[in-house]
Amino acid sequence: MHTIEADYLVVGAGAMGMAFVDTLVSETDARVVLVDRNHQPGGHWNMAYPFVRLHQPSAFYGVNSLRLGSDSIDQFGWNQGLYELATAGEVCAYYDHVMRRQLLASGRVSYFPMSEYRGQDGGDGRFTTLAGSDHTVSVARRIVDATYMHVTVPAMRPAPYAVAPGITCVPPNDLPKLGAHQRYVIVGAGKTGIDTCLWLLGQGVAPDRLTWIMPRDSWLLDRATMQPGPLFAEKIKAGFIAQLRAINDAASVDDLFSRLEDAGSVLRIDPAIRPTMYRCATVTRAELEQLRRIGDVVRKGHLLRVDADQMVLEDGAVARDGDALFIDCTADGAEKRPATSIFDAGRITLQSVRGCQQIFSAALIAHVEAAYADDRVKNGLCVPLPHPDTDVDWLRLALADYSNQLRWLDDPDLTAWLSAARLDLFGHLVGHLLPPASAKPRVRDRLLSIAKSVFSATATKLDQLLSEQSSLAAP
Repeated sequence: MHTIEADYLVVGAGAMGMAFVDTLVSETDARVVLVDRNHQPGGHWNMAYPFVRLHQPSAFYGVNSLRLGSDSIDQFGWNQGLYELATAGEVCAYYDHVMRRQLLASGRVSYFPMSEYRGQDGGDGRFTTLAGSDHTVSVARRIVDATYMHVTVPAMRPAPYAVAPGITCVPPNDLPKLGAHQRYVIVGAGKTGIDTCLWLLGQGVAPDRLTWIMPRDSWLLDRATMQPGPLFAEKIKAGFIAQLRAINDAASVDDLFSRLEDAGSVLRIDPAIRPTMYRCATVTRAELEQLRRIGDVVRKGHLLRVDADQMVLEDGAVARDGDALFIDCTADGAEKRPATSIFDAGRITLQSVRGCQQIFSAALIAHVEAAYADDRVKNGLCVPLPHPDTDVDWLRLALADYSNQLRWLDDPDLTAWLSAARLDLFGHLVGHLLPPASAKPRVRDRLLSIAKSVFSATATKLDQLLSEQSSLAAP
């Protein structure tokens, strides 16, 4: 048994674990042991399908201390005119670079890939390497759980429905390896399903050869409204103000979504179908046009099984036609995990504290751990937000985001840190309404006061709409 002394033991070298360790190493002199079951950092990116790209600009992803990509604008394709989206290969190479050139180079990080943490067996601080060597970490400060969000991609588990013999059902990872099929059935309407539909269409597969099993329609976000830099500043400012106005003027949740859609804040695939799902997926207008080309969309709930001659779904059966390849896109990459205290005695459990921004959240949690002493203060600043699933969750996340932003604006030191955090997408959008750091103190204080008043009124209205919605839903 080998014993290692460290200030922190971080379990999981995925995107959240890497963002946390990067900020911790940048802002403290802490010694860190990082344990992960994969052969290289990056977590689920190591199992991602080869054609996946980020759904947000590369500028908002990775770790705080190192830019991902080159901040270039795509010159062709369905993301044309917007900031680049890193591929899976680029993300994995980036995390490998961060690990080797920054974290390990600091001399304060010890990294153990291909290792299994034994904490779940009651052995806090224990892990076993691929070679079978047992290690115990003597932790001076905290054990950090960077696996709690439980990110799962299709390649990590079998399809959750039965498939009759002779029918091929594969994860998206296998799609580029297979020959042409008469028909493709895409199972799942989340980000992975969207990516798979767009990839097939991008390869020239005619839309009438696609069947899309869509258990629920989803509200989508327009990627053009979440771009960094001055090039998009005026458009983003106008869009953000339009969102605030939609919330303020809404008479109900349904009315709010109508106003948000009119403002371009949310999109839907079929104008005739009212979405009931929201999972933070983004598309461009060009991608939305492509998705709308798919005419055979099956809206009969979740797929239960695939028989020799039919697909059986929750709300009925549909005939199965021809040499169909089934592509399973149903893994829950953003599971709605129950919220738990982030800072606890001897432990940190990484979770989102900003809606759909897990990576930024991990960096912020690391900064709060480094800069504040009292766990009550830390937990007050870092209120966990479960991932969204339903349309109403859009309101819950927006309410939490505005409420958290108000807490953070009341702390000048934290506000200063946020202004320099490149991972903070929502903060970048909000920043268009806040005074610049160069503003005179009196002007800045007055504008900050106005911004706080606006955010407070917005949070109050969102809370009112949610209360009214709960009353309507009550038996």
